[in-house]
Amino acid sequence: MFTRDELRAVPLFSELADEQLDHLSRTSADLRLLAGEYVIHEGDARRVLFVLFEGLVEVTKVVDGAERAVGARRAGEVFGEVPVVLDTPSLVSFRAAGPSRVMRIEAKDFQILAASAPQVSSAVRARAEGRVRGLQEIAAAPASPRLTVIGPDRDRATKALRDFLQRNAAEFDWITPDDSAAPSVSHDGIAEGRHPVVRLRDGSLLRDPSNRDIAKAIGLRVAPERAMYDVAIIGAGPAGLAAAVYGASEGLSTLLVEREAPGGQAGTSSRIENYLGFPFGVSGGELAHRAFEQAKRLGAEIVVTRFAQEIAPSSRSLTLDGGHVVGAKTIVLATGVAWRQLDVPSLDRLRGRGVYYGAAPGEARSVQGKDIYLVGGGNSAGQAAVNFADYARSVTLLVRGDRLAVSMSHYLIEQLKTKSNVNVETGCTVVDAFGEQYLEAIVVAHAATGKTTRRPASALFILIGANAQTAWLPATIDRDARGHVVTGPDARRSRSWTIDRDPYLLETTAPGIFAVGDVRADSVKRVAAAVGEGSMVIAFVHQFLASAGQAAVT
Repeated sequence: MFTRDELRAVPLFSELADEQLDHLSRTSADLRLLAGEYVIHEGDARRVLFVLFEGLVEVTKVVDGAERAVGARRAGEVFGEVPVVLDTPSLVSFRAAGPSRVMRIEAKDFQILAASAPQVSSAVRARAEGRVRGLQEIAAAPASPRLTVIGPDRDRATKALRDFLQRNAAEFDWITPDDSAAPSVSHDGIAEGRHPVVRLRDGSLLRDPSNRDIAKAIGLRVAPERAMYDVAIIGAGPAGLAAAVYGASEGLSTLLVEREAPGGQAGTSSRIENYLGFPFGVSGGELAHRAFEQAKRLGAEIVVTRFAQEIAPSSRSLTLDGGHVVGAKTIVLATGVAWRQLDVPSLDRLRGRGVYYGAAPGEARSVQGKDIYLVGGGNSAGQAAVNFADYARSVTLLVRGDRLAVSMSHYLIEQLKTKSNVNVETGCTVVDAFGEQYLEAIVVAHAATGKTTRRPASALFILIGANAQTAWLPATIDRDARGHVVTGPDARRSRSWTIDRDPYLLETTAPGIFAVGDVRADSVKRVAAAVGEGSMVIAFVHQFLASAGQAAVT
């Protein structure tokens, strides 16, 4: 609770009478924040005024899909004026940069104060107008990217790097070698013809860098720090991220290992509209980024550009690529699935040059004004079609089945009907593709007639389901016929389960090793279900550690 003296030290309140200060003291919340905690998120509709008493608060805004620091508030400063004065959602986020103490004044309580102290109301209104002008200037000014990528439009390595940066929420600019600005960035790199070339903010250059090189450059962790963890989680999709959040929040030393970027397949979804708590939908990338930051803030150690090569079930040691071995008291498999591929050789030849598996939201701009095709009848294909329709001249969805309702959610089917440039063709498959350097045409087979047609195509995105990538697991971890990991009651019926107790619900046939999300046999293929399993598995981890008499690593 704030005292009169503390409140009077704030310039905005310095001339208030004692009874007015007492009103603020009685009605305002006294928030104590840790580094990384948000005071309020961009887009939040709550009308609240804040005053910073101790510490430092960063002002952040999402610009081109990446969260960017655009200012700071220091002790004695007021913030949150714009929603209170203009009755709008918050235009920015406020995040504690270190231990901070913040005063929160609800709008109704501020209005009571303003009625008796017009000078306060006038000052807050003036600040709100200034904040709006400042944001307008930020929006008009070109951002200074952390990285500049130079590479051809349809170069496979350049596209892979752009995908990696975008999915890891890194700020970057991309220009092609024939852009007038390219020579000023890297004349030598262009002359050598090695793409992509990356210029860092300090001016140094990386030529054809690996994802790990880039990860180091943007400050991501690429190697574990400890030799032993309470729980090691493999895969940072929704299930793995949830497990990391709950494991770290409950005091377990938690390692999360991810091959590429947070989010898994869900991270590439342009908009998830049936996830609880987001009435207007949320992109998979945004959801993954928020969970990633949450897990880090709670203490999870997150390592990217690394993948598991081997697990020793008896000791639960984990061998990462490069021979790096870490120990874990428990392991959670959250490796998800990989896109299933069409068995068409000509598509393999053009992969990355007009033929793509999956459809990241960032690809939408690359199809501006073009005629493109998508293969698939599930939610991923529907979300991609809706997203691409805002950019492409035409989007044709090729579906092997005879109707969408079998595999696509009703809300997506209805959205597709509203897009005049989206055409859905059922009973169709792609059987061939043509193009010298890049995709130029595809051949579509029609099940009803047995005929084929050749179609000009600028891009083909294939989203036909996915397979579990579990061949690397030891034989003692049972899988079903499709490679998904067996857990719970099914594990109990396996000959591989050799101990007296029943396995926990998400436990595999190897005690202390669990599986969650899409990699698990008979899982529900929904983001919410994956998050639920990732959250729930930590309860079983605790039970296993307690039964084994193992204390948490400190």
